[in-house]
Amino acid sequence: MRRQIIEVERVDLTLGEGAARVHVLKNVSLSVAQGETVALLGPSGSGKSTLLMTLAGLERPDAGSVRIDGRDLSALSEDALARFRGENIGIVFQSFQLIPTMTALENVAIPLELAGKTDAFGRAETELAAVGLAERLSHYPAQLSGGEQQRVALARALAPDPLILAADEPTGNLDSETGAAVIDLIFAQQMRRGATLMLVTHDPALAARCGRRVMLRSGRVEATEPATS
Repeated sequence: MRRQIIEVERVDLTLGEGAARVHVLKNVSLSVAQGETVALLGPSGSGKSTLLMTLAGLERPDAGSVRIDGRDLSALSEDALARFRGENIGIVFQSFQLIPTMTALENVAIPLELAGKTDAFGRAETELAAVGLAERLSHYPAQLSGGEQQRVALARALAPDPLILAADEPTGNLDSETGAAVIDLIFAQQMRRGATLMLVTHDPALAARCGRRVMLRSGRVEATEPATS
């Protein structure tokens, strides 16, 4: 039996202040096993991206608990949480989040170096080659296409060999053909490494490629079911 990598139990989260306060997650519980591929679906404002950021440790819940590979994230200090996230959770954002003054190689290597990894630049070069960018190491983000920037972001997320790959609408800023190529790459890398994939998407066809779909509505898990191809 595969061990549970993600355990979210009765999580509540409110964001904003005063009149702008919004109860984003409401009594959310979810368990995900090692190596699973899970799509988080739902209309805009349903809480799917916030849930992804919560299980990645970028948002702290008001109530409930998030355990990643048995570690309770609420018990970690901010510094310890940052270290844990850097080692165990790779995140791919819709907007790439690359540092514009760094080359593709530096964007992947510097986080590894800051985390104390050995041979950070060698590992970064290997990861960039794995996503088809061996010839673009010295290019800056502005010199890369959107698809190439997202490949750099994917290489950065995968470089620490994380337990979890969290992807938040990774094709949202890409045309359909480029987006399809990036998604193929994400699934190929997930399968090769045995990582757990948590994927936020609006696309039912993309969600169908995952082993399970979790539907959210108004901050609650409305349904969870195996995806159908």
